[in-house]
Amino acid sequence: MTTQLGLFATGPAVPDAAELVAGQDFLILNLSGGKDGLRAAVKARDAAVEAGVEDRLWTVHASLGPMEWPACTVDGVRYPSVGELAAEHSRLLGVPPERHLELRRQRDGIPYDLLTFIAERGDWPWLGRARFCTGDWKTKLIFGAFSQMVREFMKAHGRPARMLNVLGLRADESPDRRKRPPLLRTTENTHRVVDEWLPAHAETTAFVKEWTDAGGWPHHWAYDSVPGAGDWAGSTRCSCSACVFSNHRDLLLAVARRPRLAALYAEVEYARGIPFNPNTTITALIEEAARPGAPDPGVVLDDDTADVDALLKAVRAALTRPPKRKPRPGTGPGTLPPLGAGCDGCSLAGTGPLPLEAR
Repeated sequence: MTTQLGLFATGPAVPDAAELVAGQDFLILNLSGGKDGLRAAVKARDAAVEAGVEDRLWTVHASLGPMEWPACTVDGVRYPSVGELAAEHSRLLGVPPERHLELRRQRDGIPYDLLTFIAERGDWPWLGRARFCTGDWKTKLIFGAFSQMVREFMKAHGRPARMLNVLGLRADESPDRRKRPPLLRTTENTHRVVDEWLPAHAETTAFVKEWTDAGGWPHHWAYDSVPGAGDWAGSTRCSCSACVFSNHRDLLLAVARRPRLAALYAEVEYARGIPFNPNTTITALIEEAARPGAPDPGVVLDDDTADVDALLKAVRAALTRPPKRKPRPGTGPGTLPPLGAGCDGCSLAGTGPLPLEAR
């Protein structure tokens, strides 16, 4: 029997970090390629070294494929993707390469990306309604990767494996994250006991940036106004390029930096008649990003890659079929036509995205 404990339940008092990690069999450091995951991972790594259990460290990056910030080349200098940077962070942490996992959801042996699922479902992962992006594309994927090791551990030791899931969530990111206890038991069953630890929960954004720079840790180019600037004047977060939970300026930067991906988001939005998030539409963001006074993207990617081509093909195929969820036209800002399941996708079957005036 599996027990899933309440997300915002009151957690136990956080013990000494070295004492906490010493009692674990698997120390799982989640690396997104962002600054917060790195900060949390370094604190957990340092505790593991102090406790003499650094051989239990694993790093993991749950990839969202072409929806993540990719690599780019500017003035002959190549800047890594978030997945590549996560692997570099793992190396700098001293974790052996065989204990770094990059995971990506598959279906029928090929990558199955989140935007394809959104197109099939006909809805976006708004907070409080359907935040499936984190659960299905990250948490389940990560713990699924450890299932065989957990079974082998149970067979060898006759008890459940104790797992510490280390995340870079911080209190000042959002009201919901502020409520989240820094230590929380999330799963307890016959095979595994999982505690979630947020070692950087109380640290501020300014502190984490200063710590990153002072330690010489590489940060992702998306954080900067221009790749390589090192000024932290770009996107404030390093998650999906265009995340439904991002602030307005970050979204304007995202659609300007990745116009091909933004146009594909707009096709999904238009075909399903459901806005990208409750406050705005991708279509409106694309239009606003092109106006005078919009944030300067610093770099514009062509996204002419096999991965993006495959995503476009899969999404457009999904849009030729009715959505799996009952459509809710008019939800959110109410600027989209009520197409819903009545759209047969015929206008999306061409080689390019819908023109802006048709959206």
